[in-house]
Amino acid sequence: MTKHPPTLFDTHCHIHEAEQHTTPVYEKWHAKGAVDAEAMLRAAREVGVERILCVGTTQADSQLAIEFARKHENMWASIGIHPHEAAEHLAHGRTLPQFAALAKDPKADKVVAVGECGLDYFYNHSPREAQIKVLRFQIELALAADLPMIFHVREAFDDFWPIFESYEGVRGVLHSFTDSRANLEKAVEHGLHLGVNGIATFAKDPGQRAMYKAIPLEKLLLETDAPFLTPHPFRGTICEPKHVAITAEFLSDLRGEPLELLATTTTQNATRLFGV
Repeated sequence: MTKHPPTLFDTHCHIHEAEQHTTPVYEKWHAKGAVDAEAMLRAAREVGVERILCVGTTQADSQLAIEFARKHENMWASIGIHPHEAAEHLAHGRTLPQFAALAKDPKADKVVAVGECGLDYFYNHSPREAQIKVLRFQIELALAADLPMIFHVREAFDDFWPIFESYEGVRGVLHSFTDSRANLEKAVEHGLHLGVNGIATFAKDPGQRAMYKAIPLEKLLLETDAPFLTPHPFRGTICEPKHVAITAEFLSDLRGEPLELLATTTTQNATRLFGV
């Protein structure tokens, strides 16, 4: 008898952009004839990835995520303004109210989180002041809508924690977490989850690997960030939701936990956090 693969939840991907030729990464793969969103979803289900969260990064992209999720079972959307896009959204006076309306639209029954939002001081594509303003806006929106959050924080925890701590009741996940043990412990102290993706499979630093082992299982989420961050040994190909299974297997070996336990628990974690 063929064993059914464990049920997995890709809690962070951008597959809703797959058919948008203007998206740079997907455009590259479109040229190679390698992008078919429906085929990607079928491939994901074959390896047990039965639940998927599409994550928005702009007002328009968030709307696209909602529309894509509404066409599929066991798929949901998060609405977010990425820190890279903060200045652009502030420059257009009507954008933020339009974005906020997505969380309140009765037709947007698929919206289960706010984000990807946060601070990115590695690239600084938007001024820090703009990033902070838009982050606060989204925290307040999430609290008002009683939604969890998906945070993107890169080289910016010194500013992020005081902002986070200035609000009560914020819940969510630190997406693509690769940071220090100290910030891991602070996240757990604040009740946040940690999202781990393909980066873990090619991380060489012993300290980073130790950090992945130290994440409490009840706070661990699995993700791909597809089409980015393809796990080893598939580097050089487009990342897809199916690759969350590779990360799950890697973490099972690294942490010394049975794959079924890790898969089941991380799926339960995500199901509770996002209310699905």
